Formats: sequence, C-alpha cells, structure tokens
Amino acid sequence: MIKKITKTVAALVITAPILSSTLASAETIKIALAGPVTGPVAQYGDMQFIGAKMAIEQVNKMGGANSNTLEGVVYDDACDPKQAVAVANKIVNDGIRYVIGHLCSNSTQPASDIYEDEGVLMVTAASTNPDITTRGYNLVFRTIGLDSLQGPTAGKFIVEKIKPKRVAIIHDKQQYGEGIATAVKNVLEKNNISVVLFEGVTSGDKDFSALIAKLKKENVDFIYYGGYHPELGLILRQSAEKGLNVQFMGPEGVGNKDISAIAGKASEGLLVTLPKSFDEDPENAKLVKAFKEKGQDPSGPFVFTAYSAVQVIADSMNIAKSSEPETVAKALRNNQFKTPTGTLAFDKKGDLKDFSFVVYKWHADGSKSILK
Repeated sequence: MIKKITKTVAALVITAPILSSTLASAETIKIALAGPVTGPVAQYGDMQFIGAKMAIEQVNKMGGANSNTLEGVVYDDACDPKQAVAVANKIVNDGIRYVIGHLCSNSTQPASDIYEDEGVLMVTAASTNPDITTRGYNLVFRTIGLDSLQGPTAGKFIVEKIKPKRVAIIHDKQQYGEGIATAVKNVLEKNNISVVLFEGVTSGDKDFSALIAKLKKENVDFIYYGGYHPELGLILRQSAEKGLNVQFMGPEGVGNKDISAIAGKASEGLLVTLPKSFDEDPENAKLVKAFKEKGQDPSGPFVFTAYSAVQVIADSMNIAKSSEPETVAKALRNNQFKTPTGTLAFDKKGDLKDFSFVVYKWHADGSKSILK
C-alpha cells in the first residue's frame, strides 16, 4: 500500500511541472481598438468596435489565438491626428503590441509611424488612403480596399451610367476626402467629362450657402463629395432648400444612417460606394444573428472588415505559433485567410490583393439598394 502511494506521489511530482509550464505559456494578449469614441464620426468608430469585439469573443470561444486569450482595449482618437498620435504613444506605453485601427486616414498615417518604430502590428479596417501603405512598413496592414480602387469604381459608374456634362467635385480638405475626390476627378478627366469646380470645404462648417450659390452659377448637373456624412448631410439639405436639385455621390464615409437624419428627404437617391454588404451574405447568417442577439447593427461598412482584421491576426498567430508581431506579420503576408469578408491575401505593402467596392442608392429611411 505504501509503495503504491509513493509511486502515485512520484507520478504527480513528475507531471506537475509539465502542467504548470503549459499554463504559464498561455497569456492574455491585449489588442488596442483605436478609433473615434467621440467626435462627429463616432458612429463609424462604433462599427469598428462592435466588429472587433465580436471577433475577439469568437476567437476566444474557439480556444484563443495560439492558445492565448485575446482582450480588446478601446482608445478614443476622435479621428483627430494629434489625438491619434497621443493614443498611439499611450498604446505603446501600455505595452500593447497589436492595434485594430485607426479609422480615419489622417489619424492612421501618423499613428502608424509610431507603431512601425515601436514594433506594434496595426491592421486598419477602415482607412482607405493609399499613402498609408506606400512607405515600406512591415507592420502596417488593412482589411479594406484603397481609394485608388474606390475612386475608379465611382468614376466608372459616373462615366458609364450618369454621363454628366458639368461636374463639381467637393471635398473636406482632409487626407481621405481630398484623396478620393482627386481619384474620381482623374477618372472623369481621362474620359473627357468636364470638372468645372474642384473645391474644399472645412470640416465642421454648418453654412454652405456660398458654395451652393457657386454650384448654381456653374450650372452643374452632378456633384461628387469626398469626405464624411456630417458635412454632406448639411449640403444635401441646404441644396434642396435653395432649389439646387442635382444628383450627389459620395464614398463610404457618407454611408451612414445619420446622413438621413441630417438631410431628411434630401438624402433620397444619393449614390454611395461601399464595401459589399457582408451582412447579407448567407454564409454570414450565424454571425449576423450573434450581432443582433446583442442588439447590434451588423450592416455598417466597417463591422465585418474589423471582424476580419482581428481574425487574420489570430489566424496568423496560430500559423506562426507565436505572438511576436514581426513573426505574425510574416505569416500575414505569406498566407490566405478565409474570413466573413472573403478569402483575404496581402501584398508586400500590407494591402489586400483583392477587394471590391459596390455602388448603392441611398434612401431617406437610412436603407440602401445595390445598383447593378
């Protein structure tokens, strides 16, 4: 009896260090979720946050990333470049080595400089300006397409379907807005469509009477706007009030239900380029149900791209058997990932090899319908 007990104790002594070693190797990996919690485009930040948080929850349910638990930590940059830099420095000081974000291109670019220098891997699910990934960085990725894809999609639609005679292109003077406005302008001019006005407005402006008077004077028959929904919503409403009834179009930055709250009936018929409605994909039905059970709206343009951003990081950790950003970045570049936004693969710059934008017609009730 004593011999049997001694053998059992000996066995426990031998196995105990193995068990403790296994437990010690597992850790909680924090992922910073950086974007606007406050400010005029906080609605877009919410889309990013709910998508990323859902992915973190699902990854943890499936056993974690390389057996590690993920934890999301929200940081508010208000889509302001200076605040984004402060947030990036705080993320580094907090010892976090992974970031989903930022959202606005003019915040993402300066923040990414810090992340690259400090060895932090960043995946943005929303920033579309091409300049973000042209600097030869190893740790910067995105799970959304570029303005150099979105602009031509809008331009091609205008050229082939609208065929206007006199176009005005307005932008908000910011990196994202002016960048995509320029991309559309280039397509139109190459196709001999006259751009009679290319002008910037200041983000946060409320009165656009002078702009509308200029648009009327130029006798424009089509207006493209590069920027976000708060300004375009006011331009739409004030244009309708002043009798300027022309077709408007904008990028995914205006595709928010709040534009209907601002513009009312004047938002009816607005053309918008957006990522595909991933919430309408039957393969995502289970995930859509999970969002709705939490009372969350899965239809926003950045919900699923943020989900995929977390997933590709987790999958890369599993492939690399590592949580070191440099090693995970190599796995990101060298593999394909099946996600709710399709099978994703990254090029050397960290951009997706394939991504499509779709043209939708916006309705005054905040819904949208795809245009073939």
